[in-house]
Amino acid sequence: MTPNRHGSAVIEFPNDLEIVITREFDASIALVFDVLTQPEHVSKWFAPHGCEMTKCSIDLRVGGNYHQVFVADDGTECSFRGTYLEVEPPTRTVATWLFDGWPDAEAVETVELHETHAVTKLTNRLAFRDKAGRDHMTKFDGQESSFDKMEDVLRSMLDPKGTVFG
Repeated sequence: MTPNRHGSAVIEFPNDLEIVITREFDASIALVFDVLTQPEHVSKWFAPHGCEMTKCSIDLRVGGNYHQVFVADDGTECSFRGTYLEVEPPTRTVATWLFDGWPDAEAVETVELHETHAVTKLTNRLAFRDKAGRDHMTKFDGQESSFDKMEDVLRSMLDPKGTVFG
């Protein structure tokens, strides 16, 4: 296992409507998928550092909904919700994406996972319906922080030999 990959997310803007974030994790694709999709894990990493998670519900099936809420350190409530359009464990999910603070910024979020030599690469693509919606997304430190916390959750589930505790 590498010392850590904190701060290593790559953020790209391939066109006026999309944002693509990639990040690698030193864990199996199955474990990364579980940590991305199971409420007992998501509740530990989704909120950026300094924020408190207050709701995490996930109905992981086509047509199922998710809803995650956290309170920022300034007291602002941040609520994200959507409906799963595709679920292909352990490699892919596609869901609608809505941040309640930006009701005009609807998107479709595609998360794809690929594993090579016990390293899983996550590719998160947000495709907004219009440029105005995408233009809301100008700051990504919260996403970076969440991915760093996700890495810490994954590490806590692995022993030094890389096997899953359980």
